Amino acid sequence: MPIPEDVTGEEIDKDVRQELQSLPKTLADDVARNLVMVARLIDEDPEGAYGYSKVALRLASRVAAVREAAGFAAYANQKYSEALAEFRAARRMTGSVELWPVMADCERGLGRPEKALDMAGAPEVHKLDKAGQVEMRLVAAGARRDMGQLDAAIVTLQSPELASNSVQPWTARLRYAYADALLAAGREGEAREWFAKAVEADRDGSTDASDRLAELDGVDFVDALDEGEGEGVPEGESQEAPGEDESEDKD
Repeated sequence: MPIPEDVTGEEIDKDVRQELQSLPKTLADDVARNLVMVARLIDEDPEGAYGYSKVALRLASRVAAVREAAGFAAYANQKYSEALAEFRAARRMTGSVELWPVMADCERGLGRPEKALDMAGAPEVHKLDKAGQVEMRLVAAGARRDMGQLDAAIVTLQSPELASNSVQPWTARLRYAYADALLAAGREGEAREWFAKAVEADRDGSTDASDRLAELDGVDFVDALDEGEGEGVPEGESQEAPGEDESEDKD
């Protein structure tokens, strides 16, 4: 797959670069450039990211960072079985529990919410950092909702992190999930309050909390192009095509 000339491979994380040092330099550079393309495209063009991940995987399948990148690319394309296999491979190579929440979410994607809940109660969760534990809580709540257990999902999300006024990278998503669960349970007033709190914390637009809040408030958004149609044309008069008058004068 073609890679833009401005992508050198030096853009990748230094820890990944260190992993690639086990490879011959030319091969390491090729793998690094493909990994850069995965990271660059995964949000806006997941299919493209998946293609580059497969190239990197073909070149260096024994590198944990490559297996992890392939896992995330497959996950972004809802290829949950493939993603889970790649995450498991990466975990075997590193011994890290960092991927535990996304592995559990793959189980949800495969229609196995009970397995995701089992993973949420496993000892590995205690080894996760705070961000990982919050992510695991989000996955567990999602699994409860998959099983139709709305009240349990709400309780699962109630935590010190949710109650805290401190804004962390996970705060907006946690508040949003809580608001969405409340709304699904018919608790619209509380849902509105938490969507508003999610908006306050969502500094990078990672959720559509502002749209959900506006929807609850009954605000309709009008397309600016539609709104501008017909402007400047007096009532009862038609809008003539440019140059129409001039052609009539010439006749």
